[in-house]
Amino acid sequence: MSVTTPALVAPRAAVTAPAQHNLRFWLGAVGLALGLVVGLRALGNDYGYFAGYFILQYVVLASAWNILGHAGYVNFGAAGFMAAGAYAAIALRKALGLDLLPGIVAAAAVAGLLGLGTGYLTLRLRGVYFSIATLCLSVVLQTLVVNWDYVGGSRGAYIVRPRDISPFVSYGEYLFVVMLGLAVITVGIARGVERSRLGRGLAAIRDNERAAEAAGVPTLRLKLIAATLCGALMGIAGAPLPYYSGYLNPEAAFSLAFAVNAIAMPLIGGAGSWLGPVIGAVLLGALQQAATVTISSALNLLIVGVTLVLFVALAPKGILGLLRKRR
Repeated sequence: MSVTTPALVAPRAAVTAPAQHNLRFWLGAVGLALGLVVGLRALGNDYGYFAGYFILQYVVLASAWNILGHAGYVNFGAAGFMAAGAYAAIALRKALGLDLLPGIVAAAAVAGLLGLGTGYLTLRLRGVYFSIATLCLSVVLQTLVVNWDYVGGSRGAYIVRPRDISPFVSYGEYLFVVMLGLAVITVGIARGVERSRLGRGLAAIRDNERAAEAAGVPTLRLKLIAATLCGALMGIAGAPLPYYSGYLNPEAAFSLAFAVNAIAMPLIGGAGSWLGPVIGAVLLGALQQAATVTISSALNLLIVGVTLVLFVALAPKGILGLLRKRR
């Protein structure tokens, strides 16, 4: 008679539990995405698609920013990576006539390589020095784009959008669905990173990089992987930008709002978890859209600044930190 020992059963249970959690997450994410598409189509208001696109764009941007944030690095160059993705899509359209979806792939490749190169040059820096380096990167990229006539230079570039695209009811719905898919993929990647060896290594780097190196953590390699992922995902957030407005100039592409929101949203939601940036992006994005409709879009940065100051003073660990404290 054979006897199965608990020691042989436990590892199988340990492997099954994460797989079940992943399956629940993806089923829930796909179900929520389908619910949003059906709900907005039933609402029948085209502005709902553009407002949803605006919020989802920040979900992608904040989640991407938080990947490198796990290692304790504050990236001020979010606008630069977004603009790199946007102009990669424009250049591909002008060169080959390809539409948005191939442009997203090109944006991920260009911004990912930019993240890898920038990380290799700057990730040996810490604290404010790294932040200044990423801010300088954004300034250098903007100068290059302003003087690059092929993508419009300082005049900007126009994108002629079709009125509709089958099977969507409008081009606005098409853009919303594309950004919704990108948001689901990005949040899934951010969640996977947090729960993987990469995420645990980044957390060790954040706590004490020298101790992590002494313990055998390949700190530079992990930071380069995180910087590449972060750059690529920020790039795909920017790729649909010229299609969203039909026109893009360097001032809009390198807007300060992107850099500020990318930092504020994870901090307000809770930067220690993949869910925090999602909560912060939905909250701040919805507030900014409400202000744009009712008062003026000029108040958007004021809303972000006031909200960030309140949370830093009253809830430095964000909304998730408040919820954990109450529990």
